[in-house]
Amino acid sequence: MIIVTGGAGFIGSAIVWRLNQLGKDEILIVDNLGTDEKWKNLVPLRYRDYMEKDEFLNLVINKRLAARMRSDREPIEAIIHMGACSATTEKDATYLIRNNYEYTRQLAEVALNEGARFIYASSAATYGDGGNGFIDDERQIDSLRPLNMYGYSKQLFDQWALRHGLLDRMVGLKYFNVYGPNEYHKGDMRSVVLKAFEQIRDTGRMTLFRSHREDYKDGEQVRDFVYVKDAVEMTLFFLENRKAGGLFNIGSGTANTWNRLATAIFAALGKPASIEYVDMPETIRDKYQYYTCADVSKIRNTGFKSPGTALEDAVADYVKNYLAVGKRLGE
Repeated sequence: MIIVTGGAGFIGSAIVWRLNQLGKDEILIVDNLGTDEKWKNLVPLRYRDYMEKDEFLNLVINKRLAARMRSDREPIEAIIHMGACSATTEKDATYLIRNNYEYTRQLAEVALNEGARFIYASSAATYGDGGNGFIDDERQIDSLRPLNMYGYSKQLFDQWALRHGLLDRMVGLKYFNVYGPNEYHKGDMRSVVLKAFEQIRDTGRMTLFRSHREDYKDGEQVRDFVYVKDAVEMTLFFLENRKAGGLFNIGSGTANTWNRLATAIFAALGKPASIEYVDMPETIRDKYQYYTCADVSKIRNTGFKSPGTALEDAVADYVKNYLAVGKRLGE
């Protein structure tokens, strides 16, 4: 049995979709469906069972999860832990500690005790402003300075695993700017591709943040944008390659400007580019990253060979085959 937490969410449901394509459906999906529409991500997927997060966490806390799985003759093969609060603007530090640090630690202990593969979502947010680089080297963990509490909550577990000598027995994935199908429910945390698609559809133009640094022109701030299908391929590489352990960047390895991304969206829609630059809110100016780019040499050196999808091709696939027709992965 493969357990996927956050399995109804953006990356989690994409992982289940890809597992289905690989002929795997012995999957337990764990999530908190709440009142949004991420349940729709589950409809096209194949899986053995679904469990609400509270029930699942109760089994974990009371050390009854493994026993229950064994009683059902479904031993745990792997836990792919994507479940977390992923809002970079979340201010409730206690909530983030419980959801992103303590929850991850408890699941890691279950996986290690059962000899199951443990793959969890760390975050590129742990790199902060990038002043110490974007290299997924465990020796540099303590030198990183996240800019928000979300990033720090992810950093805490990376540090815990390292201090206890456990990091090489699991895989922590530092996702950069992931975009693609199944992110519809994410509200303000949806990618710029989805937000721009809606803006262009409704108004014929899109907005980007104006630069507030002299060394970057408007729209020339850069990000490592990675298509969710590529992110999933990189994630599941570690399901089969069980000797690999530690932290790994999940990104394209290429820094692209917001302007290039915007132009690709307009091109996918067959429209001329029309971009308006607006002031960045003062509340995020001192926490804004002007440059991110994943160093992916480590995962490459571990044996991952897929070249990934070019930005324009990935945006075109997302816009034409999903956004324009209202589809999700698997439909």
